[in-house]
Amino acid sequence: MLQVKAGEVQKLGLLYERHKKALFGFFYKMSRSTTLSEDLVQIVFTKILQSKHTFVGDGKFVTWMFHIARNALHDHYRKNKNAHLTVVEEQGENVSADADAESQFESDQTIEQLFKAIDLLSLDKKELLVMSRFENLKYKEIGEIMGCSEGAVKMKIRRTLIELRELYSRLAAGESHVA
Repeated sequence: MLQVKAGEVQKLGLLYERHKKALFGFFYKMSRSTTLSEDLVQIVFTKILQSKHTFVGDGKFVTWMFHIARNALHDHYRKNKNAHLTVVEEQGENVSADADAESQFESDQTIEQLFKAIDLLSLDKKELLVMSRFENLKYKEIGEIMGCSEGAVKMKIRRTLIELRELYSRLAAGESHVA
């Protein structure tokens, strides 16, 4: 990134290739929309290019990038207040005819319920969960992205996991109104 900042803009392509999957994964886990995720990845790299002069190089590039990504996601939802926080896309299901089909179905149902529970979390809590558990960012990095201490991140994640467990249990028990 320091080379991009120094004027070697073509190096942004290398950064894009290295980090596009992680960004897409973050956005997809937050929105469940392939199209929105792809758009937001492009927006982030556009903002990175526009903000290259603000990159200092003290911390990790990934932390700086996810800070921009988080802001891009918040900007999207602010501009599109009527947009649902989760857009569930139709996906074709490939059900195999073998004996494992039933256990695979049960596993898929469990995963589906877990993601439904995650979708019921507030945007901030969902971000914490995605960054810590799916993107494997360290608590210190998440703190830098969210503007709080590492200890605050630990506490927020612990509370989020407790809330997620309660939401999941309610969904598993078949409660129709969980919020």
